[in-house]
Amino acid sequence: MTLPRRRFLRGAGVTLALPLLDCMRPAFAAEAPVPRRMLLISNNLGVLPKYFFPTGTGRDYEFSPYLGELATFRNDFTVFSGLSHPGVSGGHSADNCLLTAARGAFKAGFRNSISLDQFAAEKLGPITRFPSLNLGINIDKGNRSLSWTRDGVLLPAEDSAPKLYERMFIQGDKEAVAKQLHRLESRGSILDTLLDETKRFSNELGREDKARLDQYVTSVREVEERMQSAKAWEMRPKPVATQPAPPDLQDKKLFLEKFELMIAMAQLAFESDSTRIVTIMADAFVTPALKLNEKETSTESYHGLSHHGQAEGKVKQLQEIDHQQMRILNRTFTNLAGKKEGGDRLLDRTMVFYGSNMGDANIHDNTNLPIILAGGGFKHGQHLAFRRDNNAPLCNLFVSMMQRMGIETDTFASGTGRITGLETA
Repeated sequence: MTLPRRRFLRGAGVTLALPLLDCMRPAFAAEAPVPRRMLLISNNLGVLPKYFFPTGTGRDYEFSPYLGELATFRNDFTVFSGLSHPGVSGGHSADNCLLTAARGAFKAGFRNSISLDQFAAEKLGPITRFPSLNLGINIDKGNRSLSWTRDGVLLPAEDSAPKLYERMFIQGDKEAVAKQLHRLESRGSILDTLLDETKRFSNELGREDKARLDQYVTSVREVEERMQSAKAWEMRPKPVATQPAPPDLQDKKLFLEKFELMIAMAQLAFESDSTRIVTIMADAFVTPALKLNEKETSTESYHGLSHHGQAEGKVKQLQEIDHQQMRILNRTFTNLAGKKEGGDRLLDRTMVFYGSNMGDANIHDNTNLPIILAGGGFKHGQHLAFRRDNNAPLCNLFVSMMQRMGIETDTFASGTGRITGLETA
């Protein structure tokens, strides 16, 4: 059986895009290019640099407290120090320039430039349903985004996982869409509607394709369950407040849960080959007091904590938030490593970039940015350290990433070529 690459399972207003299967490749056709992907994640307040950057350089570096959360994947990621965008300053305003490297952020007459994701999407062309997906967490949609057009126009981020889910999987007339959304609200699943169709289709597949379809369906189910879990928090009784309540717009206190949910949505988009490029901006700047763990909520807003002035209580809370983010990254690597595509781990075909426009939010420093790159088929397991007093251009890393995507370019924005020391496997 040979299928077209864009094949869907359909039923009662639901469409489920299929993952890439071996049977989608004609038996005697030239070998199709290996799909390469980019997941670009940013927290616009960064992390505490003291606990992020490792000791030592090269392959013998010693884990920092934060990187220790990723120890299982030591050989699957590279940590960078001494990178930034030359001439890009302005403190918090620089978050819109992380993927553009445009100088003079929001000074008089400032105009942003095209972002890495949009540049790459232009070069790749219409190879997927969505050229790219631009997502946000607690994001100020009218003022912040990682994605910018060639003319420097902001592309608003999607900050609702259910709305993104609807875009990806639910179609039909208004009545059919409303019915499926109601099923999901009632702890149902769109997969229930497609159960018979999925079983019938699976019976026609070979062993490897059947396993690939099963793991993809499992991912869809897990995302549905995670959305329901996040929603359940809104229904729990709240403790009696001893202080005035902070703003609670769209449940912004669940910052970390939403962080993990959006990454799961990105993985689902990759597994279905709905897109090859996803950006996620975690807008910590506008995040109010947030849930740190099952028992604790922060004493003030995320931004307030970031200006800690070395106050022990604030630093301790920031450490908890940063550790949680590293654990989310670890689970992301685990999930991507556990999925197979064409004999490879999905992690080997997906570059996961985690970084920030802030080297140290406490002093509004936009140099020495915290950067991790995982997966994507590079030779990892190292700390690539550049001069902290004269940073190398972060865009050099972007050039290496785009070349790994198969894009023929030797420069991007302030880049001067490939990043030194990062080679493909």
